[in-house]
Amino acid sequence: MSSAVRLTAEQVFGWRLRRQFVTEPAGSAVEIAHRLAGVQAQVASAAELAVALRSAEPAPDALAGALTARTVLRTWAMRGTLHVLTAEHAAAALALVASARTWEKPVWTRNFGATPEQVTALGAAVAEILAAATLTRDELVAAVVARPGLAHLDEQLRSGWGAILKPLAWQGILCHGPMRGNRVTFTTPARAVTGWPGLPEPDAAAAALIPAYLGAYGPAAPETFDAWLSRNSLRRTAVRRWFAELGAELTPVEVDGRGCFARTADLDELAAARPAPGALLLGGFDQYVLGPGTTDTELVPAAHRAAVSRPGGWISPVLVQGGRVTGTWERDGDDVVITPFGKAPPPKELSAAVARLEAATGARLRARVG
Repeated sequence: MSSAVRLTAEQVFGWRLRRQFVTEPAGSAVEIAHRLAGVQAQVASAAELAVALRSAEPAPDALAGALTARTVLRTWAMRGTLHVLTAEHAAAALALVASARTWEKPVWTRNFGATPEQVTALGAAVAEILAAATLTRDELVAAVVARPGLAHLDEQLRSGWGAILKPLAWQGILCHGPMRGNRVTFTTPARAVTGWPGLPEPDAAAAALIPAYLGAYGPAAPETFDAWLSRNSLRRTAVRRWFAELGAELTPVEVDGRGCFARTADLDELAAARPAPGALLLGGFDQYVLGPGTTDTELVPAAHRAAVSRPGGWISPVLVQGGRVTGTWERDGDDVVITPFGKAPPPKELSAAVARLEAATGARLRARVG
């Protein structure tokens, strides 16, 4: 890409921090979920913190309120993990993840104990069952296993990870409904969110979701987009074609010599961007890290990736300086214990970052460098 626009990682980081409402907070949880093309919500408290840290006026349980108001929905989407998304982005993401048909591959059957034919039968049964009811997992399982030929799926359906239900979510058959006490419920996307459009064809979905992704996490290569979306389960030729078909909407750029693409409309702002001075504290599973992924060594130093991406799929809360992840942190009562990486410079000024964390959590906190 010798003719590509040249940018530095510092410019990119500064632009992302602003676009993701980290340095310029937003007005509502829905605005944040839309701009981020989904908020990772495998851990509900982490999702609420991500939204609160990006809100001009943080409100308790703002994301839960948006779910209740049916302005967003919660479902298994990108990388098979739970996300809260607006209807438009949920439909596009699910259509693209579903297009990989991962549940039809032998490895999926071996791992999760259901053949493609059984997943099809399960989907038909669940669609009929949820057409008239919102059910807890136990209620849904009881209704499913009472159907002929599905009783043997009882154990897989009760798995807390929901692996056998994910293909149904990707096909738009089910999603999470309102909590019933501390129990998860399942419903249909059409009942969970106002204006559910149904799943588009993959080409149309890509034309919507790729610009949305680049509008928060760009510039990025097609492979980076696919890693965020499906852990690179899609055909590379298809992903590259989708990028190419966006034509003049995208522009090739080089970020410190790495070729990728940016939205053409963002080029001027990218060129003018610089990371905010001082330190930032972002919560676990934050989209600033998940968007480009922890394998991005410009963002997360390779030597310290294990401190951020921990066993069991856990993504640590992070310290960000100059746009880069330079450490992690954790709560210990009223203390925010910060652990800088190796030779990273210790944070010089934490008062603003701690004050923002206080506003987001409603707690009185003090920083302590570990």
